[in-house]
Amino acid sequence: MIGSHFYHETTRDVVVAFGSIFNNIYLVRQNSDGSTSQTLKVPLAYGPKQKWLTRLSQDPNLNKAPSITLPRLGFEIIGLEYDQDRKMNRAIKVKKTTNTKATNELASSYMPVPYNINFELYAMSKNSDDALQIVEQILPFFQPEYSVTLKERPELGIVRDVPIILNDISYEDDYEGEFLSRRAIIYTLNFTVKFFLYGPVQSQKVIKSVQVDQYTDMPSVAVSREQRYSATPKPSTATYDDTDDFGFNETVSFFEDSKKYNPVTGNDEWKVMMFLMRF
Repeated sequence: MIGSHFYHETTRDVVVAFGSIFNNIYLVRQNSDGSTSQTLKVPLAYGPKQKWLTRLSQDPNLNKAPSITLPRLGFEIIGLEYDQDRKMNRAIKVKKTTNTKATNELASSYMPVPYNINFELYAMSKNSDDALQIVEQILPFFQPEYSVTLKERPELGIVRDVPIILNDISYEDDYEGEFLSRRAIIYTLNFTVKFFLYGPVQSQKVIKSVQVDQYTDMPSVAVSREQRYSATPKPSTATYDDTDDFGFNETVSFFEDSKKYNPVTGNDEWKVMMFLMRF
């Protein structure tokens, strides 16, 4: 039910993965003879572009202590939506064992829910050449998508390639005040990231043995059992894992007594029968 706490940090991991793609872009400026005069790494931050424009308009000459430098990159989330086209059977469970010396449990969760998260990436510069250098280092990798690998659920052993799709690009040239004032050239790239959200992960002990008592009729009619079927892994050290290749020890026992298995004590016990005799 809704209300039981769980938090897998899936959306946070997607945001970090998206930002890491653009965290290693450099800008090279050259002299008239073709030699390199300056090489700088373009800073990246999470935040809306309106904040940067406000900073420029409040101090167009940047006489105060700098809190923003150009060129720079920024990105932010602009929307989150359910993806009906990638819907899977929600009744299916994903299972994985945690086989350690301390624990041997089975972790399970229902199939994840597909969502799309929309990002906007801003490339801001004060001249056109710097902005084009940044954009041209990004566009060739998106045709129109670029995939990153995420460990979505480490406890379930789920690793997935997450596609990041480039939707469109827009351009704007903002002049604040007169033409001699501070200028901002902005390229805006819109992306869609297709990922999955998981519900709570439950853990339970791995079943290592099965025992079934069989009757010729309903227990209320046939009070005595006829046979017992039991099964255990072969070898007994086998674990639940897709890489395990093991069989089962199957045993069938026949009875003519009136004992009945007690699930509380785990033993076969005589069933106490009460007879009423009329005199």
